[in-house]
Amino acid sequence: MPLLTHIDQSSGVRVRRAKPIRYELAEPGQLVHVDIKKQGRIPDGGGHRMLGRQAGNRNNKKKGRGYAFLHHAVDDHSRLAYSEILDDERKETASAFWERANAFFKPRGSR
Repeated sequence: MPLLTHIDQSSGVRVRRAKPIRYELAEPGQLVHVDIKKQGRIPDGGGHRMLGRQAGNRNNKKKGRGYAFLHHAVDDHSRLAYSEILDDERKETASAFWERANAFFKPRGSR
């Protein structure tokens, strides 16, 4: 069923929507999207939601707590992606990730 906003209210006939404007850059490497996503770590055996608050807190002692940071770089032309799971999102870590991502993209035609 189409959404009510996609049909003519008086006749109920589907109204054509404008096609989305899509783009693609001419060469690999012209635009690379970089993103960092923060994810909570779940310890082996589960956390407090799986085991209950008391048992889950025993399972979480130091090991498995905290966050993992997923660093992603995606080439806009080829949609080729490079990702790493790292311990933080500080500038030193992010710049080192960018150097490794550049080394990954370079032999694949990205400049």
